[in-house]
Amino acid sequence: MDKLNDVELKCAASKIKALVLDVDGVLTDGSLTFDENGAEYKTFNAKDGQGIVMLNKTGFVTAIITARENGTVRHRFKNLGMTKLYEGSKNKIASLKDFMAEFKIAADEIAYMGDDLPDICVLKTAGLPACPNDAVDEVKKYAKFISSKNGGRGAVRELCDFILKATGKYEEIFGAIANKE
Repeated sequence: MDKLNDVELKCAASKIKALVLDVDGVLTDGSLTFDENGAEYKTFNAKDGQGIVMLNKTGFVTAIITARENGTVRHRFKNLGMTKLYEGSKNKIASLKDFMAEFKIAADEIAYMGDDLPDICVLKTAGLPACPNDAVDEVKKYAKFISSKNGGRGAVRELCDFILKATGKYEEIFGAIANKE
């Protein structure tokens, strides 16, 4: 997939109405931590979460598509007030198509961030395919937006800010948050 220049990238971002994310390696650093009973733990980045909250507050639809099922992900999803969760998704493109139909959103209105091979089918469809800096090389070939940050370390926030600025909503949300008393 050809990389877009700055103007084309901002134009693609200006059309975005929805952000869809993978979890492991995107919202987290990809580490899988288990206790002796097999309970899984994940660590999320607060700045990434704030980016998602800002998108939610300005009218974007936000979703997660993940192959894993984990109570920690469900908790984070609810805590951030996200719109739709697809967990245990073994066919991410089918989940994306369900999402598009349910919310009447076209592919070019979706930004998707993924980091590994199962994400490529969605990256090939999304209007703004994105990945963290530490995504696998095969994914980077399909991403038009490659964050300067790693997964779970601010990559999602960087994408959220880029979308908010491209759609002209950044100053609105920044002012609302910064001027709260």
